Amino acid sequence: MDLPVEVSGNFMELRSNHFHSGIDLKTNGRTGLPVKATAAGWVSRIKISPWGYGKAVYISHPNGYTTVYGHLDRLHGKLASTLLDLQYEARSFSIDKYFAQGELPVAQGEVIAYSGNTGGSSAPHLHYEVRRTADQHALDPERYGIKTVDKVPPVFSGIRLQPLDSTARVRPYPANAAGFAVVPVNDSTYVLKPGTRVAAWGTVGLEVNVTDRYSNSSNTCGIRTLSVSVDGRTVCTIKLEEADFGLQRYANAYMDYALFKDNNMHYNRCYKLPNNRLEVYQGERDPGRISVQPGKDHAVQVIATDATGNRSTLTFVLQGAQPQEAALWAPARLPGQRCGFDRPAVLEQPGMRFSLPPNALYSDTYLHTSTAPAPAGALAPLFTLQDELTPLHLAGELAIDVTLPFPADRADKLLLVRQVKGKPVAEGGTWANGRITGNVRTLGKYTVMIDTVPPVITAVSLPADMKHAAGFKVRVKDNLSGVDQWVARLDGQWILMEYDPKANVLEHAFDKYSNRPGEHTLELEVSDERGNRSRLTHRFTR
Repeated sequence: MDLPVEVSGNFMELRSNHFHSGIDLKTNGRTGLPVKATAAGWVSRIKISPWGYGKAVYISHPNGYTTVYGHLDRLHGKLASTLLDLQYEARSFSIDKYFAQGELPVAQGEVIAYSGNTGGSSAPHLHYEVRRTADQHALDPERYGIKTVDKVPPVFSGIRLQPLDSTARVRPYPANAAGFAVVPVNDSTYVLKPGTRVAAWGTVGLEVNVTDRYSNSSNTCGIRTLSVSVDGRTVCTIKLEEADFGLQRYANAYMDYALFKDNNMHYNRCYKLPNNRLEVYQGERDPGRISVQPGKDHAVQVIATDATGNRSTLTFVLQGAQPQEAALWAPARLPGQRCGFDRPAVLEQPGMRFSLPPNALYSDTYLHTSTAPAPAGALAPLFTLQDELTPLHLAGELAIDVTLPFPADRADKLLLVRQVKGKPVAEGGTWANGRITGNVRTLGKYTVMIDTVPPVITAVSLPADMKHAAGFKVRVKDNLSGVDQWVARLDGQWILMEYDPKANVLEHAFDKYSNRPGEHTLELEVSDERGNRSRLTHRFTR
């Protein structure tokens, strides 16, 4: 873009359920700025969705790389006309179309689109990626020509030690603290807060809370490498150099998931959980396993670098505890059922069954369940499956009996619901044999509700006289299962309406298929995920 490079999110930054696969470039809070092709090539894919990258363009280049441009407001020129034809042909706003090399060539610097805030974006920006075309692994755009302003070294703010076997022990953290606090000596050298004593018994692993930022941005970003040495011997080397989309969810095993979700803390595990297939740990056979000797002081050094090569160092002493002291640190007995990560598990309560396949967990975990009375509007008790701070890699099958009466002919409207901060979040499911069964990938509080209420359609800009209007807009809201399908027809012919779930808006811009003078009849039908439908009919003059 014709803007100075300002970064709001960088490559391999920790995100929920994944590493960030590109670099987010600020647009001064605006949309509609020209986005240009990095280099000559051809458009190999156009993907349009209300979710994820929103409107995205993929350009493949002769040198074996692909660049990706996401959260776009709209496409430009031939790309825009090609997309419009595809959408009308498919009668769908959402499109995922691949192109051959000769179909849509682009020149270096050619405007392909305009920046936006579509899909999962929370603010206007351009999401930009560099991928290796052969395997579609994402690479660091800063290694391929994105020139950032970065003289700021990584920042350490805390450490944690975790027992890596049943006999290991760790000295408790200060009251109400997530770990041991770290303080700076200067902008690239860190030590523990004065008076802090770190001690352990047995084999332990280290976690470090470390982030980075850029010179011209206050946004929290991620690092590129971590190295841990104990008594001069390297025990863990981490290189965050490429993102394999097939393994992205294992980011939950790399970060301390609970602290990231609940406290926005960026603790990086400098050891490998048993069910973590990421290849970011390099060199060591059993990365990060620190064997602490009783009565011995171990010198620990952690080095972090960012994408520009700025480097910070954290040093501290890890003391080997004596048996008598370590015995006082025995962990509290964890509630629930011990579930091996590599074996299937079943959790049951009267009226509820939850089954997990092997490798759904990242390590052996105690999982507990409980039951509470049905909340308002629910047709079954509220079942608690552990909590949402315990990550699942694979979905489990949840079945809940429907114990309260409902209309017999409305069983297809029943669905599993997860309670989040007191509000229901739909999780789908199917009805059979007196229960609702569905696959869920998030632990937490679950019950069953019924959704018989259709979406509400409200005119936003829908006048009777549209002679000079560029388009029209309606708001669509659903009370539970969520907007799922929409069909708009003008004088009986399908027309394109774009869905923005963040604004709850469906919008049509008059195009070559709809821009006709005269009297017209608009018919709009919107259905939710449980099949409840609403209709709107509107007559206007163009």
